Amino acid sequence: MVQKVAVIGAGISGLTSIKACLDEGLEPTCFESSHDIGGLWRFKDNLEPGRASLYSSVIINSSKERMAFSDFPPPAEFPNNMHPSELLQYLHLYVQAFELSPHIRVQTSVVSVRQTADFAETGRWEVETERRDGQRDTGVFDAVMVCTGHFTQPHLPLSDFPGIESFEGKYFHSWEYRNAEGLQGKRVVVIGIGSAGGDISADISRVAEKVYLCTRRGAWVVSRVGQGGLPMDMIGRSRMEKMLQLLFPSWRAGMLEKNTNKALDHGLYGLKPKHRIFEQTVVNDYLPSRIISGRVQMKLNVKEFCGSSVVLVDGSTIDKVDVVVFATGYKYSVPFLPPDQQPKCGGRLRLYKHVFPPAMAKPTLAVVGFVHSVGPITPMAEMQARWATRVFKGLANVPSEEMMLEEIKKDTAAMQQRYACAERNPIEVDFIPYLDSLAERVGVRPNILWLLLTDPRLALQVLLGPCTSYQYRLTGPSQWAGARQAILTQWERVRRPFRTRVVPEPEARLGIVERVSGAALLCCCAAAVMNNFAPLFCQPGTTEVL
Repeated sequence: MVQKVAVIGAGISGLTSIKACLDEGLEPTCFESSHDIGGLWRFKDNLEPGRASLYSSVIINSSKERMAFSDFPPPAEFPNNMHPSELLQYLHLYVQAFELSPHIRVQTSVVSVRQTADFAETGRWEVETERRDGQRDTGVFDAVMVCTGHFTQPHLPLSDFPGIESFEGKYFHSWEYRNAEGLQGKRVVVIGIGSAGGDISADISRVAEKVYLCTRRGAWVVSRVGQGGLPMDMIGRSRMEKMLQLLFPSWRAGMLEKNTNKALDHGLYGLKPKHRIFEQTVVNDYLPSRIISGRVQMKLNVKEFCGSSVVLVDGSTIDKVDVVVFATGYKYSVPFLPPDQQPKCGGRLRLYKHVFPPAMAKPTLAVVGFVHSVGPITPMAEMQARWATRVFKGLANVPSEEMMLEEIKKDTAAMQQRYACAERNPIEVDFIPYLDSLAERVGVRPNILWLLLTDPRLALQVLLGPCTSYQYRLTGPSQWAGARQAILTQWERVRRPFRTRVVPEPEARLGIVERVSGAALLCCCAAAVMNNFAPLFCQPGTTEVL
């Protein structure tokens, strides 16, 4: 019987895995190689190979309510889009509230993870660790949860850029970027317009002579600030909106693209992408202002290097380039996954639901947090951990190896059709459908039809409001008594940090969910039916309507 669980990494995924183990009565031991928790979100003064890295100007793309743990709302006074230092405070509060510290061994690296000789019968693992003082230990665990993240191995495709060996300036991957120090007065080329490429271009442009942002595909650029100044990801991220997207994908994409272009004409700014908006977006508040001021110039993709010049695919050149930043993403592999479990399917590791390797005699190894979405990582990692620990205990099952491989193949094909640049982002999922698919397995997916009958006020919030993680604590295993109140008060926590200068209003402003008419209620009932029977309308693992 599974009892002792090794958790590798004490970032968001590792912390929620520790708690999921405790919720199921398991005994977790978390190994963290650094001196503190936080993982990606803890700023490090020095670069450490094999560890994620942050630049100093970064702000979290997801707002605090959207990225909250499902049974631990963030402090109301915290800003909606936190700085990593504030997110780290939240993580420490989480650790303190649920007494996770005794289960965490800091400054302890995992050297190897091996199946025991009797793995086929017991499913156990030998975990070898090394402490900062060099002492090594080996322990036997009934299960392992790998929570090391996917921003640790930079992808630097120099072979795709002929002449790079002749480049007279300096070049490096965005993983190495810390701040704009040393780039004053320089001519800088940034290759790639993902989150890092956009952020770094805007940051460097404050001090550089000129920044050129080169992109192969372009990007839909959206702000963190939405209608009325509310967090963008709290608006239009509801179950109702998802149902409309599923039913009318082209129409919804067109409407959203039209509205996005009203705020920022992507064609005029040289940003217009080849893909639709639901396939890929970049969150950036600063890039448009840097383009309109001429501090950043949009350019086509780089063809080759020639001395200090960068030649673009249209034959034009950027001369006298001092620095090139490759914002070209990361390699995707899972440390400690046995070699025979590393083969890929369409660029994606063969992990069932991005969690379980399919070809194991016992499902006692789970990968948590190795997934990406337009939505935040916290709810997804938390749901993965809740599912994995129930599988460990035998309270939930995984299909046969054959069925898992077949579903991985289908999911991968759907992902490649659904998202842009899937070959470089092989872990992309659709946020709400993915969460719901795991929630079904855990037994915690909200039943909106039942809520409409028993608690209409809550049902409207769940259906029309932002899909926050509290919804998955309303019922089922590890149910939280405070989930209903957390949902009903989430907009109050959104508004609280703005009240540093209160301006009296003649009438209180109401949130969108608080202004629902009787006609809208009927629409909600129809949508609830669709939501609860979504598997009948959509192919498993896709967002395409049959």
